[in-house]
Parts: sequence; C-alpha cells; structure tokens
Amino acid sequence: REMETERPADAPAECPGTASQSAGKASACAGCPNQQLCASGEAAKPDPAIAQIAERLACVRHKILVLSGKGGVGKSTFSAQLAMGLAGMDRQVGLLDIDICGPSQPRMMGVEGEQVHQSGLGWQPVYPMENLGVVSIGFLLSNPQDAVIWRGPKKNGMIKQFLRDVYWGDELDFLVVDCPPGTSDEHLSVTQYLSTSGVDGAVILTTPQEMSLLDVRKEINFCRKVGLRVIGVVENMSGFVCPCCNEVTDIFSRGGGEALASELGLQFLGRIPIEPRLATCEDEGSNFMHAHAQTPAGQALSSIVGALLATVAPHPLPA
Repeated sequence: REMETERPADAPAECPGTASQSAGKASACAGCPNQQLCASGEAAKPDPAIAQIAERLACVRHKILVLSGKGGVGKSTFSAQLAMGLAGMDRQVGLLDIDICGPSQPRMMGVEGEQVHQSGLGWQPVYPMENLGVVSIGFLLSNPQDAVIWRGPKKNGMIKQFLRDVYWGDELDFLVVDCPPGTSDEHLSVTQYLSTSGVDGAVILTTPQEMSLLDVRKEINFCRKVGLRVIGVVENMSGFVCPCCNEVTDIFSRGGGEALASELGLQFLGRIPIEPRLATCEDEGSNFMHAHAQTPAGQALSSIVGALLATVAPHPLPA
C-alpha cells in the first residue's frame, strides 16, 4: 500500500493522497474538486512551506522528536523532563507540543493558562524558564477543558503553522517535539515538513510489556519508511520506586525495551522506573531531575539525557 503523505482539506475520506501515483485517477477521486489538479501532478509538488520551515528552523542546532506507537507510555512526561534537563545545562531549549487533541505540556511545564503572543517576528513561545520556550495548542484554547475535534487536514495546518511561524529566538540549541501516539496524520506531517530541516532523529518510548512493544515496533517501522533516524529506545515504567526506601521493584515485566533495541539493532538509552515524586513534579510543573537528582528515577533520567547528548551532540556546543 502506498504511503499517504497529504490530503486536501476538502478531499473525500478515501483520498489516496496527492503524492500517490493514483492521485486524481482513483475511483475515490471522482467528484472531488481537486481531481483535475491532482491528475495534472501539480498537487504532488513540494509544499513551499517545507522550505519556509527549513529557513525558520535554521537557527536550531538539534531537533529531536519523541515518539511511541502506544499511548500512555510517558512521551509527554519524558519530553518535559528532557527539555527541563537540557535547559538546566544552560542550553537554549524549545519544546513543541504537537499532540493536538491531548496537549499536556502547559500543565507539565507549570504554565497552564498562559497564551502565546503574535509579534512582528512570529508567534512568541511561553517561557517557564528564561532559556526554555514552550508552544502548544493548549495555549490557544479559551478553556483547557475544551475538546479539539479536528480532522486530519486541520491538524496538519496547525502543525505547519507551529513549525513555520513560531519565533524561537536568534539561536536554539535543542528543539524537542512531543508527538502524539501512533503513525497517523500528525506524524506524516511533522516528518514531511521537517524533511529538509536537518532533524537529528527520534527517541522511541515504550513500556516493558509486550503489548506496548507490538505498537512500538510499528512506530520504528514507520521511522524507517519515512527515513527518520531512530536515536534510541527508552524503557519507561520499568520497575516501581518505593517512596519510603527507594528500592526498585519490578511490578511489571522488565527489559522489554532493551531486548527490542537489541533485536532491531538500535541504541538502548536506558530505563526509567515508576516514581510517585515524578508524577507530583509533573502536576506541579517542576524539574524532577533538579529536585530529586539522587533518586533512582532522577539518576536514570540524567543518564539518558547524557546518552542522548553523546549521540546527537558529541562535541561541546558553543557557549
């Protein structure tokens, strides 16, 4: 089956995609207002926004996507702590939340209720720290409890606008992109729009159970199909940290993420245990690695950030 890359907003649900060889020719195209345009090949030409995004993000040294095929494995938690950890190393960091239907970063970063503002340079991120900017659709909602009920093309347009119109400053060391679960419209859009922007790759999150690993294998397969480098695999919720004695107990299975990385020839970045204090920090929007650096989870996160830096930025960044 051909991989769908883009569908016009007014296209039928069965649209094969403008980049498909059957664009404008398939039976689903009958009656579509875009049929003649797609059949001519004009619709398959590169979106001019791709070049605009590459120009906008030329100031960003490293771009890292956080992915998983499974929901509820801790992508947003990891993305938030990764961004805070990098910012805590005196680096300029951006955190982009493209989970359109379930934006978590405003709460996790302690800036819920804030708004992004438009300036002559573009949209201005919200800054929970002086050197950490955050952008999320959660900042655009009048009520954080409002449901975002959008079809794929509207989600894609929002992601395009985030990538093209946000002004991250003159220089940014790291842009962390928190992605929703799965391999759907948002993932195709972000990989397509960043195709010429020099993405370092993706960090894949999983839990140790086979049920999660089944979907994560699909995510890794997606990365390979779209030419996105997999930086490494992180095994989250690997054991439980007792809040009284800090002993780690494997209440679920253990080692599934590491075994998957070995099986597929990928780097295993490390495992993070379940830690009640981490959940508290997420609710409060605080930096867990700073507040609880000596806990098993704090040490695990610090080790993973170090392994990630050694892979994507082996040479010291300019001060």
